Amino acid sequence: MRHGVIIGTGSYTPPHVMTNDDLAGMVDTSDEWISSRTGIKERRISAGESTSDLAYEASLRALKVSGLSPEELDLIICATITPDYFMPSVACTVQDRLGAGNAAAFDLSAACTGFIYAMVTAEQFISTGMYNNVLVIGAETISRILDWDDRSTCVLFGDGAGAMILSAAEGPGHILGSVLTSDGGKQDYLTCPAVSLVNPYTGDSNAKCDPHIKMQGQEVFKYAIRAITDCIDRVLNKAGLSLQDIKYILPHQANKRIIEQAAKFSNSPFEKFYLNLEDYGNTSAASIGIALDEMIREGLLIRGDKIILVGFGGGLTSGAVLLEY
Repeated sequence: MRHGVIIGTGSYTPPHVMTNDDLAGMVDTSDEWISSRTGIKERRISAGESTSDLAYEASLRALKVSGLSPEELDLIICATITPDYFMPSVACTVQDRLGAGNAAAFDLSAACTGFIYAMVTAEQFISTGMYNNVLVIGAETISRILDWDDRSTCVLFGDGAGAMILSAAEGPGHILGSVLTSDGGKQDYLTCPAVSLVNPYTGDSNAKCDPHIKMQGQEVFKYAIRAITDCIDRVLNKAGLSLQDIKYILPHQANKRIIEQAAKFSNSPFEKFYLNLEDYGNTSAASIGIALDEMIREGLLIRGDKIILVGFGGGLTSGAVLLEY
């Protein structure tokens, strides 16, 4: 049976580093306050690079590792909630810049779970035989939608992009199981408004818009712990495996306390969870792609290792992929 096998990964983050001490000069906070509550020490913030710029750089790196030419790509999927424009999509911009003229391209919106959703979508296109080589990207310039006066949110996020190329194969090294979930009833827990509805029939009653992230932190915290635990259990059951078969769990990099609690409730050693949020913060749809590329470059994974990628985010959404690398 055809599957999508990872043949290349790449990541890119802006060069500008913002530390907790930098934030302490902007809002009422401190390095100790941020570190103790989140595990984050610093994050990368764009000084002018757009989401498509970050996505393009990560994609170049993934292509180089894969050995494919841009013309061999059949499809480009970009997961993002911070596109350069409503249209064209980030994926179409990346397609043009790469010279991937044979590829279809579209964006996907599932917030911080976006990379998982994009991977599962890519796998479906490959398994049906429609496409052979799919570029999956998670890219965000979250800094554009932060309220830099709100210490409850501006300390959490960073900018970046991660990418992978899935290629059709019939051997080992593919997705063994996946789970996608959503709970629209909890949509108000994490929001960012779009353009207000203003037309000749609305007057100006809806003219004002505050395009910044708003979060009910405690509710998101509780949801995230349940989502991680549930998705891990469900994807293990789908694949017919146990936690003992898994080398690493790679969670969405949001908050160290969330991951500590999720490890506890899933009866998994905390050391099994890979974290890099200390250096990057929460990069939303980019976080899992960045972390996976980092793990591979550090030599933490060898072919045949089994790893769970698990995410949660606005929507509310969650999901997991159990991958044989």
